[in-house]
Amino acid sequence: MPLEADVLAAFPAEVQIPARLVADSVAASSEASPRVLVVLDDDPTGTQSVANLPVLTRWEVADFAWAFAYEVDGQHPRAVYVLTNTRSLDPAEAASRNEEIVRNALAAASAGPALRLSFVSRSDSTLRGHFPLEPDVIAATVTAVNGEATDGVVIVPAFPDAGRVTIGGVHFTRGTGENAGQLTPVADTEFARDASFGFANSEMAKYVEEKSQGRFPADSVIVLDLDIIRASTDPQISAKAIADAIDAAANSTPIVADIVTENDLRALSLGLEEAERRGKKLLYRVGPPFVRARIGQEIRSELTGEEAYAGNTPSVAGGLIVVGSHVGVTTRQLNALTEQHSAARIVEIDVEKLLGDKAAEYLDETVDTVVASLRGGDVIVHTSRLLIKTDDAAASLKIARTVSAAVVAVVNRTLKTFPPRFVIAKGGITSSDVAAHGLEIRHAIVRGPMLPGIVSLWEPVDGPAKGIPYIVFAGNVGDDQSLADVTRKLSNTF
Repeated sequence: MPLEADVLAAFPAEVQIPARLVADSVAASSEASPRVLVVLDDDPTGTQSVANLPVLTRWEVADFAWAFAYEVDGQHPRAVYVLTNTRSLDPAEAASRNEEIVRNALAAASAGPALRLSFVSRSDSTLRGHFPLEPDVIAATVTAVNGEATDGVVIVPAFPDAGRVTIGGVHFTRGTGENAGQLTPVADTEFARDASFGFANSEMAKYVEEKSQGRFPADSVIVLDLDIIRASTDPQISAKAIADAIDAAANSTPIVADIVTENDLRALSLGLEEAERRGKKLLYRVGPPFVRARIGQEIRSELTGEEAYAGNTPSVAGGLIVVGSHVGVTTRQLNALTEQHSAARIVEIDVEKLLGDKAAEYLDETVDTVVASLRGGDVIVHTSRLLIKTDDAAASLKIARTVSAAVVAVVNRTLKTFPPRFVIAKGGITSSDVAAHGLEIRHAIVRGPMLPGIVSLWEPVDGPAKGIPYIVFAGNVGDDQSLADVTRKLSNTF
């Protein structure tokens, strides 16, 4: 595995860029007609890098109208998140949902005060998801509604806070612990062996060729490497270099960007602003921190336990920690939590029983156990760690949905019987289904991260979970202690 310092030695040094510089640029371009980024988030973990922005789990025109009208400190949002959960859907369903959301967003924008919408397809920083399908559908829908063609699709999977960086056009994961400083090409990790969204290439141009089945050959992809992102110590010169590099983009040309730090994201954002000022029409396929940098939002410090409950009176009940993800880091985090939190009751959902003929009876028993246990303290609900999958991607998704539906039922029935003090959901599909169906959240506000740069807290503003802190915790982020650290902040028994 290469050392990050050695790989970076071939490129210019990082350039410090304040978030305010991007925010001012965005404000200037929004003077005549305010621009809002509509972020189609294929699972809710994309919100972990932002703060004080609205998030929707439904996408009717009225829902967008609420989000566009929402204000923080007298300002309308620069971005609105829509929880699509498309990573749990098959391609046809994902395409249909993307189209419906884009159409409704455009309808809401045209019905109220004039807004310019730009669309962001937020997906996994380890390259799992419906690509290029989702950007394709968004682009086609925008063209169908208003005749506007997309020149380029900007692909930025990097998530430095979580150890995912792109250097020299290659996407890497950073090592931790004894492997700190080392880089592993993402195709060499467990994420690339995903049952539904596996891939073979870490070089982003080749990844695009692979996933587009040759429609976009690798040599047709525009690569904005660090020589371009860091072209000058003057951010405005770098912005022009970035805009110049993508000037030839047309017909949804893929554009890949190197990113190692937040400053790189801000430099890229200034360049994209310049390109759009020149008339380029761009879509974005990105990891979590892109939106924060693109709108010029400062990095929000991690929330304290007191801030998590601000404005609400916490319940005396125990909290509910729901773990569905099966990646290695999640299992280690779960083990650390159960070892340290001796007061918590552990309830395992047996996946084989869920797939059996007495699933309904088993579910009833599980709910009764969770409710009774919450009266005495925190409850950790997790699916059995044996991952049941098949070689068929559709069948694997069906199993995942069955398990997720059971988890949702446990959360929903518990909520309506004995509301917990807080809810933590671990895993992308898990946290999406728990939010939209388990807690019946329709509208929420992302308050900020529970750990630096990762793990977001939502405050539901309506429905049966109103005021209960909801923690969205991606399966593939944090170190072994992270789940215990977040639980400790919120719990009154840990």
